[in-house]
Amino acid sequence: MNSTQKPVKLLNAAVIVASLGYFVDIYDLLLFGIIRIKSLTDLGLQGEEIDNVGMWLINIQMVGMLIGGIIWGVLGDKRGRLSVLFGSILLYSVANVANGMVSGENAITWYMIWRFVAGLGLAGELGAGITLVSEVLPKEKRGLGTMIVASVGISGAVVAYFVSEYFGDNWRICYYIGGGLGLALLILRVSVVESGMFNSVKEKGGVSRGNYFKFFTNRERFLRYLKCILVGLPTWYVVGILMTFSNAFAEKMDVQGEIDPGKVIMIGYAALTLGDFASGYLSQMIRSRKKVLYIFYALVMACVVLYFNMHGASATMFYTVCGLLGFSVGFWAIFVTVAAEQFGTNLRATAATTAPNYARGLLPVISMLFTGLQGSFGFTYLQSGLITGVICIAAALVAAFTMRETFGIDLDYVEEN
Repeated sequence: MNSTQKPVKLLNAAVIVASLGYFVDIYDLLLFGIIRIKSLTDLGLQGEEIDNVGMWLINIQMVGMLIGGIIWGVLGDKRGRLSVLFGSILLYSVANVANGMVSGENAITWYMIWRFVAGLGLAGELGAGITLVSEVLPKEKRGLGTMIVASVGISGAVVAYFVSEYFGDNWRICYYIGGGLGLALLILRVSVVESGMFNSVKEKGGVSRGNYFKFFTNRERFLRYLKCILVGLPTWYVVGILMTFSNAFAEKMDVQGEIDPGKVIMIGYAALTLGDFASGYLSQMIRSRKKVLYIFYALVMACVVLYFNMHGASATMFYTVCGLLGFSVGFWAIFVTVAAEQFGTNLRATAATTAPNYARGLLPVISMLFTGLQGSFGFTYLQSGLITGVICIAAALVAAFTMRETFGIDLDYVEEN
């Protein structure tokens, strides 16, 4: 194969569809957080009701994602990566449109139902897409393919912010756009082929596929699975704590000017997109997943320390540091690729689909650690934030250090009983 053929081979239909699917996935995942106040106010809530109901909606979506992660993962190994990829896109697209149509006296109830359904759908796309891309691309190039998927996908958060800004208070249109984009992707289904590795295992017969309990029946396999989840902890600490509550941290540090958490998330995710591209490309250059994780963990720690030393800084400087934080956790592409590469073909989709959702699902645990350090141990708000970060980064570092290197390994094998 000559050099002029490589880009064409890399940008095949699976990479394109997985990238665009994840783009809409992230768009929808963060859209509610961006238009939460606008939508709930329009539906008749006010004051503390907005915060309380908003928290319920976020939690019900997270429950949907945790349940959906298992369902889609098992289906991905039993029925195929392609069916899950497009099934999940269809489900969260329909839920998006339905979210934009809620009205009447039962509007909040239906809002919750459709956010749960959206969570179910959002849980499946990334894992199925990464698994498919990992299996259809040559082993030397799969890191570049997953890099493209993650980089394009994460930018959906930035688009969600600007769409909400453009349409102002008309939050329903934001949902319709997300749903329309997802449904349009279904047209590309005819151009994507199923993974040859999956078809080969399926045709052999006698191989247990998508058995979720296999992760817990073997100590070595369970620890491998746990490590895949823990390596993503720093990302959700930064996004869920430092970015989401950036206005509160800024106030405690007497940052000059008002800080908008929505703007912080937009800036952070824009930088995270660049980080994903950089980490994926660096992994190909140095031919290692683990070394890239070490580099980015060190960068996260440096940025966290810088963040907590913004006392009296200007709002511009604070936003800049938040951008650096976003870049430092831009190893999502590596994280999901590692989860896919750690397991055999008969469990790969289940691992790659559930691991990211469990990493997201650990955010309530991170939040409890953050608040518990203040209530039970008497640390200040800022001290608790920093200590929580150190614990998350340390846990991720230990997990990465003790897992096997998977760059360039052959994925055509199965997990034995």
